[in-house]
Amino acid sequence: MNRLLHSPIGLLVRRIALLYVVLLLCRILFYAYNAPLLGPLAWADTGTLLRGALLFDTASIAYADGLFVLLSLLPLPARIRAQRWWRSLLYGYYVTVNAVLVVATNLADAVYFRYTQKRFTADEILFADNDNSFALVLKFAAENWYLVLAAVLLTVLLARGYGRRLQETPLLREGWGRYVGSTLLFVLGAGLCIAGIRGGFTRTTRPITLSNAALYAPDNARANLILSNPFCILRTAGDGERVRTPHYFAPERLAQLFTPVHEPADSAAVDLTGRNIVLFVLESMSAEHSARLCPEIWSGTAAGGGMTPFLDSLMAHSLTFERMYANGTRSIQALPSILGSIPSFRTPFVLLPQSLGRSRQLPAMLADRGYATLFFCGSERGSMGFGAYARSAGVERLVSREEYEAVHGTGDFDGYWGIWDEPFIGFAGEVLATVPEPFFAALFTLSSHHPFVVPAAEAASLPDGYTKIHKGVAYVDRTFRRFFARFSHEEWFRRTIFVFVADHVSSEKFAPATREWPGNRRIMGFIHTPDGALQGSVTEIAQQLDIMPTLLGLTGNRERYFAFGRDVLNEPDRPRWSVGYDGRYRALTEAGTVSFDEQQAADTVAGSPQGRFQALVQHYYDRIERQDYTAE
Repeated sequence: MNRLLHSPIGLLVRRIALLYVVLLLCRILFYAYNAPLLGPLAWADTGTLLRGALLFDTASIAYADGLFVLLSLLPLPARIRAQRWWRSLLYGYYVTVNAVLVVATNLADAVYFRYTQKRFTADEILFADNDNSFALVLKFAAENWYLVLAAVLLTVLLARGYGRRLQETPLLREGWGRYVGSTLLFVLGAGLCIAGIRGGFTRTTRPITLSNAALYAPDNARANLILSNPFCILRTAGDGERVRTPHYFAPERLAQLFTPVHEPADSAAVDLTGRNIVLFVLESMSAEHSARLCPEIWSGTAAGGGMTPFLDSLMAHSLTFERMYANGTRSIQALPSILGSIPSFRTPFVLLPQSLGRSRQLPAMLADRGYATLFFCGSERGSMGFGAYARSAGVERLVSREEYEAVHGTGDFDGYWGIWDEPFIGFAGEVLATVPEPFFAALFTLSSHHPFVVPAAEAASLPDGYTKIHKGVAYVDRTFRRFFARFSHEEWFRRTIFVFVADHVSSEKFAPATREWPGNRRIMGFIHTPDGALQGSVTEIAQQLDIMPTLLGLTGNRERYFAFGRDVLNEPDRPRWSVGYDGRYRALTEAGTVSFDEQQAADTVAGSPQGRFQALVQHYYDRIERQDYTAE
């Protein structure tokens, strides 16, 4: 028995078994960190959850350690396998790769999931281009020091459990028998790695994807508990470049169900032609922060007025979207939805190479009508890809942290993301006062982003609220109160349409209803005109995709255009829904939730919301394949 345990195959089994243990411990830590989001676990579900976890952990090990398995089983002479350099090579691979891809990535995933409610995939690697990334990583590590300590301990477990000092003992004597047996084990190991990556042994088994986790969980939230990295990263690597257009319907039927091509309205419900537009993209501004939008949440609390009393006061005299929903969970998904009326599904649209195709997004269309176009963000110019996207959407001028500090110095940096919202938004007003009219300006706020810090001088006078973000939200609300007080007397201000829309919901949720679909996508959204020309409530479901068509309708557009949303004031026949993707295609409609995956057959029932949604998805991928987002 001792000879078997110390044989190449015996030692390999020991080391792979250790990886399963480490992955299980990572999963326990993941759940402990995110239990409020994932919900309680029932004993009745444990068996199914463990089977799913075993499947995805096997795939993770096959992805990360397939090469290690093959090297360990390589039919080499005993004298080579006994060499120190060979043993060091295997040990170094095992500890380094698994410390990074298994331990570090899974524990970082625990933190990341709290903010996006999705597992870490290859998209995040492409997305991680913030110039301040290293400093942010250090700050997040300091905040979650206990997870860093756990990562160190798990890495030590890998290193000590490997059994580096154990002497390898061949089962067979040197000769043809050993080489034949070793070769057969090598082939078997290769086959098992392939089967692990695919998720099964049979010829008909389709390679597993992230959506397969739903088969082993009672709901989509807990399906995330089954997933593990490195599977999530390596399985999605390169997905953004592979476009597979689903063909649910023939072209003639497709056009009947849905079209992203819009004809200009014959007449507008409200005509605001020639006015400036300032569009505020509000970081993490969930609807639940507002007592105006969610009175049931705040009734009976000490903070009965909610966290956004000033924004609520504006909503009372604005066109307010009572039920607006985000089309994604990340800022980089929000920008194309808002500025281009283009959703993101499997991969954020911005991260697709095809996103650089022909387009006619809101800034470009307004620029052709004589508008100056600007994009403001208090972070560094290259941070998070925002400026690059805005430029591709037709924005002419980018204003960022560098421009602010050239005028006002470096004292207003928040230490994390960029310039505090109040001074930066005030600076934006100063810049706009010098810009020829009409102009379009988009501004991304950031002070309500994690880690939810506010200027020290403001902290004592702001309400604490009930979650970590509430003080930051109150600070942003106060920022806008002061912005309106400072600039409301200026002529450009009075001629401006102000749009307020969140990028996504907050990671810090207060009410139970906001932790589940569709409450976990409900955001703040309204359009304000200082002269009161635009007022009322939109009680139907609205989405970020509707912002661009609605603004085009308000400002007298006479051009055919491309958009997946609707003009809420002038297009009554288009679907009233909010669409997105969370491992499945999912839409909130007036009739309820519509959900399907890539393998779903076309719904041919006349007037079916699912059929219309499938038509939208087909149009989306067809346009990506063509790299054309225009009405031509």
